[in-house]
Amino acid sequence: MTFKTKLKLIIEDNTSKLGKFFDLFIQSFIVLSLLSFSIETLPNIESRVKEFLNAFELFTVIIFTIEYLLRLWVSDKKTKFIFSFYGVIDLFAILPFYLSFGIDLRSIRVFRLIRLFRLFKMLRFNDAIQNFVWALKSIKEELILYFIISSFLIFLSAVGIYYFENPVQPEVFKSVFHSAWWAIATLTTVGYGDIYPITAGGKIFTSFILIIGLGVVAVPTGLIASAFSKTKDDKDK
Repeated sequence: MTFKTKLKLIIEDNTSKLGKFFDLFIQSFIVLSLLSFSIETLPNIESRVKEFLNAFELFTVIIFTIEYLLRLWVSDKKTKFIFSFYGVIDLFAILPFYLSFGIDLRSIRVFRLIRLFRLFKMLRFNDAIQNFVWALKSIKEELILYFIISSFLIFLSAVGIYYFENPVQPEVFKSVFHSAWWAIATLTTVGYGDIYPITAGGKIFTSFILIIGLGVVAVPTGLIASAFSKTKDDKDK
């Protein structure tokens, strides 16, 4: 077995001892880099802390760059890897650093926000999330239909409450679009209380929408739970 083959097994197969260690190593740096990114957003950070965070950023970028190059090297189809979902995520996790390195253009700093893509790199190493993704794929038609019906319900609810409340609360329910916020908050049973009906008709209408909302929230939960259970059963066979 060649060195490249051994390295490929370690990087792409997380069932072996070395593969699990490699995954844990990368996951740890992903979490630490996200923590570092979050600390950077704190106001009034001391200069010493900033210097440490910058040094750690450089170190993590080097680690992720080496990882990306190794994945590219051991990949059988390099072009396919580069343009794959994980390939793009891995590249976006390091590209902003190199784009801003040595360049004094403040506008280029917007690319640093793309470092949040590191969070999605966790998908590569988490079997539970993979199972969840497969479950969603198995019910994608049902979910699409659910979101279409939900959109219709939101629109109809917004129109209904607009006709009830606009005459007495024109500054709150200014239009159907303004009423859509109430419809979303009500159908999802959140009810922030920042916008609510005061007419008798509006309150009765809201009661029906709340009852419908209970079913709207329960439908995707049941679909996903059923699909997830089926996915786990299929994998266990």
